[in-house]
Amino acid sequence: EDSSITMSTNSDVSLSSYDEGQGSKLVRKAKEAPFVPIGMAGFAAIVAYGLYKLKSRGNTKMSVHLIHMRVAAQGFVVGAMTL
Repeated sequence: EDSSITMSTNSDVSLSSYDEGQGSKLVRKAKEAPFVPIGMAGFAAIVAYGLYKLKSRGNTKMSVHLIHMRVAAQGFVVGAMTL
C-alpha cells in the first residue's frame, strides 16, 4: 500500500498569462481597452511637444510652463480613458 499523500491538480486553471511575453500581453490589453494606448501616445506626444517648446517659451516662468504641459497631458489621458 502507498500511504503517501497525493495532491490533486485542477486542469481548469489556465496559466497562459504567465506564459505570454510582454509584447503579446500589451497587444491583448490594447485590444481590450484601445483608448489606453492612445492616451499613452498622446501623453508622450504632449510631453515631447512641451520639451520642444521649452526654449521658445518667451518670458513665461518655467514652473508655469511645466504646469501647463502637465495639465494638457493629464487632460488628454483622462479624455482618452473616458472615451
